[in-house]
Amino acid sequence: MFRLPCLLLISSLLGACTSKGPDFNFEALTERERRLPENATAGLQPAEGLEVALFAAEPMLINPTNLHVDERGRVWVCEALNYRNTHNPENPYREEGDRILILEDTDGDGKADKRSVFYQGLDVNAALGIWATGSTAVVSCSPNVFVLTDTDGDNKADRKDTLFTGLGGLQSDHAVHAFVLGPDGRYYFNFGNAGSQIRDKQGKLVFDPIESRPSPQSPPYRQGMIFRCNTDGSGLEVLAHNFRNNYEVALDSYGALWQSDNDDDGNKGVRINFVMEYGNYGYTDEMTGAWWGERRMNLEKDIPNRHWHQNDPGVVPNLLLTGSGSPCGMTIYEGDLLPDVFKGQMLHAEAGHNVVRAYRTKPAQTGYEAEIVNLLKGKDQWFRPSDVAVAPDGSVFVSDWYDPAVGGHKFGDPERGRIYRIAPNAHRYKVKTPELNTIDGAVAALASPNLATQALAADYLRKMKLESETKLAEVWNNANDQRLRARALWILGALPGVGEKYIKEALDNTSDGEMAIAAIRVMRQNIPSEQHTKWLKLAKKNSGALNRELAIALRFLNTPEADELWAELASDVQNDRWMLEALGIGADLYASSRFKAWLKLKKDNGASTQNSKEIIWRSRAPEALPYLTEITAEAAPDEVPHFLRAFDFHSSPEKNQFLLGLLDTQKADWDTLKPYVILQMDADFARHNAKVRKALDAMLPKLQGTITYLDLIGKLKLDSQNAGLMNMIKTNNDPNLRGQAASLLVAAGGLPLVLGAIKRADEELKLQLLSALGPVFHPELVKLYQQYINDDQQSLPIRRAALNGLNSTWDGQIYLLELLAKNRIPESLRAQALLALAGAWNTDVRQAARGILAKEEKEAGNSLPPIAVLEGRSGSATAGKTIFEQQCATCHQVGQAGVNFGPALTEIGSKLGKDALYQSILYPSSGINFGYEGFNFKLKDGTLLQGMIESKSGGNLTIRMMGGTSRTYAASDIEKMEELPQSLMPAGFQRSLSEQQLVDLVEYLAMLKTPE
Repeated sequence: MFRLPCLLLISSLLGACTSKGPDFNFEALTERERRLPENATAGLQPAEGLEVALFAAEPMLINPTNLHVDERGRVWVCEALNYRNTHNPENPYREEGDRILILEDTDGDGKADKRSVFYQGLDVNAALGIWATGSTAVVSCSPNVFVLTDTDGDNKADRKDTLFTGLGGLQSDHAVHAFVLGPDGRYYFNFGNAGSQIRDKQGKLVFDPIESRPSPQSPPYRQGMIFRCNTDGSGLEVLAHNFRNNYEVALDSYGALWQSDNDDDGNKGVRINFVMEYGNYGYTDEMTGAWWGERRMNLEKDIPNRHWHQNDPGVVPNLLLTGSGSPCGMTIYEGDLLPDVFKGQMLHAEAGHNVVRAYRTKPAQTGYEAEIVNLLKGKDQWFRPSDVAVAPDGSVFVSDWYDPAVGGHKFGDPERGRIYRIAPNAHRYKVKTPELNTIDGAVAALASPNLATQALAADYLRKMKLESETKLAEVWNNANDQRLRARALWILGALPGVGEKYIKEALDNTSDGEMAIAAIRVMRQNIPSEQHTKWLKLAKKNSGALNRELAIALRFLNTPEADELWAELASDVQNDRWMLEALGIGADLYASSRFKAWLKLKKDNGASTQNSKEIIWRSRAPEALPYLTEITAEAAPDEVPHFLRAFDFHSSPEKNQFLLGLLDTQKADWDTLKPYVILQMDADFARHNAKVRKALDAMLPKLQGTITYLDLIGKLKLDSQNAGLMNMIKTNNDPNLRGQAASLLVAAGGLPLVLGAIKRADEELKLQLLSALGPVFHPELVKLYQQYINDDQQSLPIRRAALNGLNSTWDGQIYLLELLAKNRIPESLRAQALLALAGAWNTDVRQAARGILAKEEKEAGNSLPPIAVLEGRSGSATAGKTIFEQQCATCHQVGQAGVNFGPALTEIGSKLGKDALYQSILYPSSGINFGYEGFNFKLKDGTLLQGMIESKSGGNLTIRMMGGTSRTYAASDIEKMEELPQSLMPAGFQRSLSEQQLVDLVEYLAMLKTPE
């Protein structure tokens, strides 16, 4: 049982945790010394003019995942000792459950000296979000959101209510995250791509106002989402969607939303978003739900942009790409204590890169651009900031998970955790409890940079209704702080009878676009929707961000006046993607009437200008199709894919006829573009159209050997190209294309061609053919592999390739185990077979193979030193790179080298220290990256498959298999799907290496870092 020492001992320990000066040499400390609380700040570098102090550390708290600073300056913390117990069986388990703590500095020395356990229970194990004001805390712990209340003032919750439930699975990192109370008095929160749904406390599904279930499986919504609701959970709205793992939404006083989003690990696509309400943020294909890695028209040139479908019409642009990382909590700094560079900016905890950052924004067209400014950088790679919050005095608190790893199912240290406070040099932490029971006191408290203080003040002033107007009007009319004026506007604009006056004043303000934007947001929440168009017309339209917000505000307005206003806004986009997508948000529900109004307004009634072309490209109106066809036909060759991609976003079957007409285009270079025209048609239409079939007969021979050739065969399910596919397998230099060709060939009944070619091939070609067939399942191939493994007339490389082929299938793994049990695996292949089966997806096979390995290792007396010893050894990165290429590149990529199956490792050294790298290699199942879980699949015809789910789209399931190739099956053909509890990386991998080779490999991986 986890025992805590007395508070007197805690206080004495923290008294030694003073901030180290700039000359203190962190590098000179031993590994043990670096982990001590008294040296915690030695490994941290704050921004110029600031210092970092340790506010709390172990044993007062451990493993903090999220924090919140309340109106009294107390720090509320979610702990996570019981994080992923099944993946971390070696770590202690707290039988009473994890805790929600309140930490206080009662003597004003800037260090916590009092701890209260507000709540403890198994139902808050590894909670990921907390919002607290007064005596109430909202705690997010997937699959539930609880409201915990202290009714008697003893700092212990004695009432627990459920606000929502059903949000993802138990302890899901990709489900529900923290709640925050916005300036409108409503809750804002998000969930990642495992959230799936929301249910109320009775378990009933909650729907948003347009009657669409907030679920990735229920369009129009996909993947991660942002929500807004009343404090009792009513009035739920989906505000934006199609994120991957958006961790924590942050609001500023104008009502703007900001957040970070994590990529599929290893793709350098971590991003920061300015959130336009109702926007699609492009993690998966909007129309089909397809994975970002699937081929599509106008594919982005680099993976980070491809990851978010940035070339697609209907996707909001990213504010900033930050590369790799593990983005966590975020807030907006609206205080005066920190240097100017941080004022009004996002503050963000980036655990993967050991840093707390600001993203300094400035206007760019009608949106924003941003640059990174570090607030607190860790030299200590165990510094894992999980959240950031602003205190009432304007200082900043940071929670530190403090661990060699960054979560993702695992943690390496169950004993430590820290909280830091950042402030100007020598600034003492002193908080005066605000006066919140008078109008004067509440108005004064509204100016606090602390969100809890603002929320309580605003709540009191709202309750006082018209009695608060006079004092709030003084703020509105006289305050120099524009953000404070915006907070006052949210309250004034909601006052009955007088709110419209203040909204109109803000809309008339031509000198402050942000205030006018806030007024639009206030208006939308407080004035009946039938009056919105009239109010939107009052705004002074300009070429700036105000136009963007006007376009978004039109989204639900179905009137001729709304169409006309939209058309006016659309008449002058000026090559501005932010504005283009805002116009799309404002038009999509009424695409036809909006487009017709725009055509009526246009003098030329055509598509002659670039502005017109982009409006047509973005429109979903059927009436846009003839114009889209026209601009596609007239476009320069390098622009044609851009316009062709827009056809994918039209559901009208008429689009096929317009595309068919493009096949008649006689312009130069168009013969090379016509295959792409066919790819944009619906597959059934293209397959059965005589004109398309004739065009295919002419173009396919010229396309042999290309990815376009494979795309056409795969989409149209052509069975007349087996000879061409066979030729690709034999002659193509790209192993990925060979693998795709082999998969298509077997699916089209061409296996006899392959078997005949193998029989006649020399050794080099035979290896190439076996390699291409590796991830393809077929009983005849299993027989072939069995034959080659036991044929001592074949060379060792051929027999190894056959063994790899068997290990890529369910039946083949069972057969391999039988051969091992009967001692019928040649000695030259035994180690390879054992290690492969130790990572088998078949549970029985895996356990049996690991049993054999354990027995043989015990008999041989083989064992590795502890990780702490290995970590201190030196290796050769050059030798480690060779080992990676030989042993790891079959599943992982570094840069463009390797196979895209497991997580990319291009910058893994920036994310994990050597200790965590050893942990990942030696115990792979202790941390399975989200999105890389393995599954067993059973088809209705009895076929058994294994792999990872690449995407679900259009009633199909795409499975990525070993070797990096993919196969798509109709979801209706899959009888059973079972997730595997273990990693696809085989346990015991290190047994194929000497101890020094393992050290060399880790040395190489540790140097794979983000360039400074």
